[in-house]
Amino acid sequence: MAAGSGGLKDATALVGIGQTPFAKRLPEDERTLACRAVLAALDDAGIAPGEVDALASYTMEETDEVELAKACGFGDLTFFSKVGFGGGGSCATVAHLAAAITAGQANVGVAWRSRKRGSGPRPWTNTTVQLPTPAQWTRPYGLLRPADEIAMLTRRYMHEYGATRDHLFNVALACRNRANQNPAAIMYDRPLTREMYMTSRWISEPLCLFDNCLETDGALACVVVSAERARDCRRRPVYVHAAAQSLPAQHHGMVNYWNDDPLTGPAWSAARHLWKHSDLVPEDVDVAQIYDAFTPLVLLSLEGYGFCGRGEGGAFTEGGALETGGLLPLNTGGGGLSEAYVHGFNLINEGVRQLRGTSTAQVPGAAACLVTAGEGVPTSALLLRS
Repeated sequence: MAAGSGGLKDATALVGIGQTPFAKRLPEDERTLACRAVLAALDDAGIAPGEVDALASYTMEETDEVELAKACGFGDLTFFSKVGFGGGGSCATVAHLAAAITAGQANVGVAWRSRKRGSGPRPWTNTTVQLPTPAQWTRPYGLLRPADEIAMLTRRYMHEYGATRDHLFNVALACRNRANQNPAAIMYDRPLTREMYMTSRWISEPLCLFDNCLETDGALACVVVSAERARDCRRRPVYVHAAAQSLPAQHHGMVNYWNDDPLTGPAWSAARHLWKHSDLVPEDVDVAQIYDAFTPLVLLSLEGYGFCGRGEGGAFTEGGALETGGLLPLNTGGGGLSEAYVHGFNLINEGVRQLRGTSTAQVPGAAACLVTAGEGVPTSALLLRS
């Protein structure tokens, strides 16, 4: 589909990806890390920094457009945007660039996320911003962290549908097994066993240590251009086949108090839009990079995006379904649970590697990959194809 023809389907492509090392503590500041990731992505694409005219990142990003543009040597910028809601914004950064390029507002877009969460403060420790309006209904009752809020949803999910800690372990294990194949992953040399999982300390019951994502320093970036331009780039293009954002009616955040059904989260409405604008269906997806800040988010997303029926997310994980060779190979770089947690951006880059055929846990013949952003918050998703 040519740029400007009114649709996003396959009109743009991801042609470059870059990242810094991941660690609990990196010496560089966030701006330096951002520049390194962006320049690596441009080099991967074979595109000079002076050609960049569009940027997209997160509202939580500390490196602003002016700093990045000056430090990296970009040309005139004609489009720049920021997406809210933390991990829910990852895929939307690419979607915004795809829309701008398709509409003729820009030619070369860069999305990025740089974060020092491993060595930096936790967002919820800032007492001056503890009580925005939604939090007045949760934090006075002890739901201080995202883990506490997701723990409530998890307990309800277990109660209503019979999901067990073994189902959560299946998610954690699949991600750790893939990280054990990925030298860039923080957990590369640290296998996980069921005994380790079941005897680990609680973070917020029923979520244990291994149900929670890592705390990571690092940065990632990707480059988006038109499908026509992509043919001349250095790497095999990965096409943005469909994209979606979702903020459902009466959404409250992770606890979802005001919805009729708290377990029908943003994934459900994002999925309706994504599949509506796609030539593919869930059965066509060869590999999935599903946002995994917490293991139960994967179960909710499996249902929301249509890989199984309502209440069947736990059972879907059984029998090695999420492992290489299973029904739906999951988070093949290790995900936020075992590779790195940089607000989900590593899932985008891993989706590109899968469709290039260069993943450390390559799914043979992978031609379609779903990438999702945070479930439980206003979210976004991408359907990528080779």
